Amino acid sequence: MKLGCILMAAGSGSRFGVNKLDAMFEGKTLAERALCVIPEGEFYKVAVVTQYPRVIELAKSRGFLAIENDRPEDGISRTIRLGMDALKDADALMFLVADQPKLRRESVEAEIAYFRANPDNLVAMGHGTRRGNPAIFPKRFFEDLRGLYEDSGGSEVIRNHSEDLLLFELEDELELYDVDSVAELTRLKELTKEQNGA
Repeated sequence: MKLGCILMAAGSGSRFGVNKLDAMFEGKTLAERALCVIPEGEFYKVAVVTQYPRVIELAKSRGFLAIENDRPEDGISRTIRLGMDALKDADALMFLVADQPKLRRESVEAEIAYFRANPDNLVAMGHGTRRGNPAIFPKRFFEDLRGLYEDSGGSEVIRNHSEDLLLFELEDELELYDVDSVAELTRLKELTKEQNGA
């Protein structure tokens, strides 16, 4: 099975006020953290879709395909299509987002193993009843992904095929936590300190 990976890092982060991928968490930018959790050996190709020159440089430095999204205002659906165009011969695709600072590489590897054992299903990370990213889509859902428009993303495809969804259960819910604002990043730092007993 040709499993591909698409890191979606093209959003403008308007709620954050500045480019949130440059924000720091535990000594690394969000962009660096997102790239570090990708287990490249698990994928036949990795595509990073972004509007930011610095992220393009970081992606290339790791041997990933760097895809420029020159129209991020068109929404997440354009990022999805650009990534899929770069990985046309994939049998399945994992989609990651770049604003989950606590996501661990080991969790991504474990989710991939879970998917390989259930290759006909949609697989997403979860904790209890909460669903999050990354998500893995077998080829039979590619047409639905390509049919998305504007800011509709993979969640819409999952909602339309909920009977095909399996959740890969995480022990640490904070791995699912995405940050769309400075306040949310600050809150995640506080929660991490509490978790570490600081």
